[in-house]
Amino acid sequence: MAKRKRLTPPQPGYLEPGETGPALSRPGPMISAPIAQVASEASATAALEELSTALESARREGRFIETLPLGAIDPHYIVRDRIAQDEEEMEALATSLASRGQQSPIEVVAYPAPKDGFTHGLISGWRRLLALQRLEAEHGDGRFAKVKALVVTPDDMQDAYVAMVEENEIRANLSLYERARIALRAYEGGVYPTLKAALNGLFGSVSRSKRSKINSFVPLVQQLDDVLSFPAAISEKRGLELSKAVQENPGFVDKLRNRLATGNRGEVQGELDVLSAAIAEYQRPPAPLEPREPASVPPSEKPETGSVRAAEARFDPAEGRIEITGEGVDEALFKALRKWLAAKA
Repeated sequence: MAKRKRLTPPQPGYLEPGETGPALSRPGPMISAPIAQVASEASATAALEELSTALESARREGRFIETLPLGAIDPHYIVRDRIAQDEEEMEALATSLASRGQQSPIEVVAYPAPKDGFTHGLISGWRRLLALQRLEAEHGDGRFAKVKALVVTPDDMQDAYVAMVEENEIRANLSLYERARIALRAYEGGVYPTLKAALNGLFGSVSRSKRSKINSFVPLVQQLDDVLSFPAAISEKRGLELSKAVQENPGFVDKLRNRLATGNRGEVQGELDVLSAAIAEYQRPPAPLEPREPASVPPSEKPETGSVRAAEARFDPAEGRIEITGEGVDEALFKALRKWLAAKA
């Protein structure tokens, strides 16, 4: 009969480390396989690159709002379309910004390098920028020292001008004079090849008749912009009358410029009164001449009966065209004009 082996009683400290008893090492931290670690790092890097690309794309497309120092914005990046600000509207805007903060960002373009201390040029949001500057000057505590802005990258200067004009068309309508002025300045600055292209490019969303009225104000800008203090207050009717007089009579322009230079330029109504008086004087019919004996005309030079008829001329500066209409327009007039032009050449 086989002998049975006696079992040793349980030893409580057997698994504990000690001087005599064996010790089992405790399990350490698990180490992931190298391939899993590499995959994790690659995934994190790809996600970071994707996020960076998305942010850069949003910034480039003008979908990323940044907070910029107020003094870093150049307000003269492009010629502004709005000439003056209504003080009541500016006060209301400043009050809203002070109580609710800036709700809508301005639009700016980043300069490749700082220019006269500015890092960005203003495209749209001039009124908000002015209101924030006013608040910062009044309070000076830094609350209004920064501005929320969309940093955009327009394809060219035409896009920048269109963005400015469209915002003002939506937020606060421009006067016909202001529209004509910005179209003329954009053309003179080389942004558009012709004045007609500037009108179509900047105001392509308005009707053709509205663009024609804007074009009618261009001669006023060309002849009177440096002597008018409140041109935005000129009504459509008065502006069209002034434009007609300016194109028809150079002497009217000289006389009106002198009156504006010496008149009451400190008040809107004072300037409008000067313009109204000039138009009334221009449109007043001439005094009748004293009757006198008609001079004798040789029979060969006497006009045929019924040959003298009315004709009206109109000059379009945008098209570079003179239109003559009326009953007096016939082949004889055409030949006479051609003969006169040939003599002037």
